[in-house]
Amino acid sequence: MDRLKQLETFVAVATRGSLTAAASAEGVAPAVIGRRIDALERRLGVKLLVRTTRRISLTHEGSAFLEDSQRLLADWANAEASVSAGGVKASGYLRVTSPAGFGRRHVAPLVPRFLALHPEVNISLNLSDRIVDIVNEGFDCAVRVGDLPDSSLISVRLADNRRLCVATPAYLKRAGTPRHPSELTRHECLTLSSDASQTRGWGFSIDGEVNYLRPSGRLDCSDGQVLHAWCSAGLGLAWRSAWEVEQEIAAGDLVSVLDDFAAPPNGIYAVFPHARHLALRVRLWIDFLKHSYGDASYWKRSPK
Repeated sequence: MDRLKQLETFVAVATRGSLTAAASAEGVAPAVIGRRIDALERRLGVKLLVRTTRRISLTHEGSAFLEDSQRLLADWANAEASVSAGGVKASGYLRVTSPAGFGRRHVAPLVPRFLALHPEVNISLNLSDRIVDIVNEGFDCAVRVGDLPDSSLISVRLADNRRLCVATPAYLKRAGTPRHPSELTRHECLTLSSDASQTRGWGFSIDGEVNYLRPSGRLDCSDGQVLHAWCSAGLGLAWRSAWEVEQEIAAGDLVSVLDDFAAPPNGIYAVFPHARHLALRVRLWIDFLKHSYGDASYWKRSPK
């Protein structure tokens, strides 16, 4: 049995939630889909899906394999497009959405370079901190930072995203340097307000497990850029992404603390609908982002 077809079938079942839905989309009998999944699990020697009469759920191995499978299928589609497109130029209207802070720093500055490479493409960039429904709102691609919710969308990891606990040297001199996450209760912590639901808290690796803490202080805000400004003004500790504060750390304007308790990085992703009929302009945009962010020197020279 074709291995690529097995992967496509597994992704279809996992994202659609049932053998019947995947079979209907492909126009085959559910039994055909079931045989492909069985063959894939036998070949890998692991159980990927738990099937009951009512629902299908992913095993731990299945969840990990789903992300890899989606990435491989996207890469395969991109490889095909690069060959079959030949001399065909990318053209048309590309609608992209991104979180506001990350988009201002690391998406918008790349747009002119992409347009110079593909002069027949037009781009509309939406910057918003809400989770945009890209299918129903007509977007071709979203750039998302952090943990991704369960979704039928395809994701490609573009880069790692590390979170750091930072403060100015002046604040640390005044208030002291925390040596353990438990000491945050004695500090002014600049946090996202309760109506900004994008975060589970400040994540630290404690005794081998990631713990999410919700420290508090006299200031909170729904806008991360404001928190960053308050932190730079010496008003307290903030939990910020490395892409936002690395240059200030290198310049000595901010200091990273509690690094021994840093949680594993999450990711920066390109998210888009199923890749089978993805337009060439979208494929090229995703490849462009992946190449740009994959260059280690990019993060050192990127604008503040």
